[in-house]
Amino acid sequence: MNLIDLLTGSTGNQVAEQAENKFGISKNQIIALLAVATPVVISYLRNKSHDAKEAEALNNALDKDHDGSILDDTSQLDNRQDEGGSILSHVFGNQKNTVENQLSQNTGISIDKIGPILAMLAPVIMGYIGKEKQQSNVGAGGLGDLLGGILGSAQSQAQQQESSPLNDILGSVLGGATSQSSGNPLNDILGSVLGGDQQQKQQQGGLGDLLGGLFGK
Repeated sequence: MNLIDLLTGSTGNQVAEQAENKFGISKNQIIALLAVATPVVISYLRNKSHDAKEAEALNNALDKDHDGSILDDTSQLDNRQDEGGSILSHVFGNQKNTVENQLSQNTGISIDKIGPILAMLAPVIMGYIGKEKQQSNVGAGGLGDLLGGILGSAQSQAQQQESSPLNDILGSVLGGATSQSSGNPLNDILGSVLGGDQQQKQQQGGLGDLLGGLFGK
């Protein structure tokens, strides 16, 4: 299952419905948040995996706690929210508040809810990575390439799907953040995460500021 299938398939919809019921946030806002946050988390982990100790720690965590079963049983979400908070603290470190503030501004999800919702989504993202790791049969040394491949494959698919329900959702939720973008919001997000053109990042306004600030240093 590639990244876009995760975002648009039954797992993404089930996660969004549960979060909508729990937090009173619209399903489209949750899907948009998942679509922006997932590449950001994966890219942070890819950067961390360049350090051998971080790669080994991530490899062990995936083997131990993230076998992908959560993708087929989203009832685990409620019980794993505290774990999700710990995941985000490790992934983002001292940038956690900055990331949450920018995601809050761009998705319209209030700052008091953005953290708990992201904590609910984090085990899903890790479960997806863990499942891909199992299927690719890679160890700590191969995690960087695996994570980069996930993002690159998603960008290729996004480029081929100029018009899609997910892009419609992103366009409506992110609003002005993508009003001057290429017209393909998901591709813009992935392009920024993968080190896309700096001018493109600047044109994307708030969303570009977030992604460009985090990845375009």
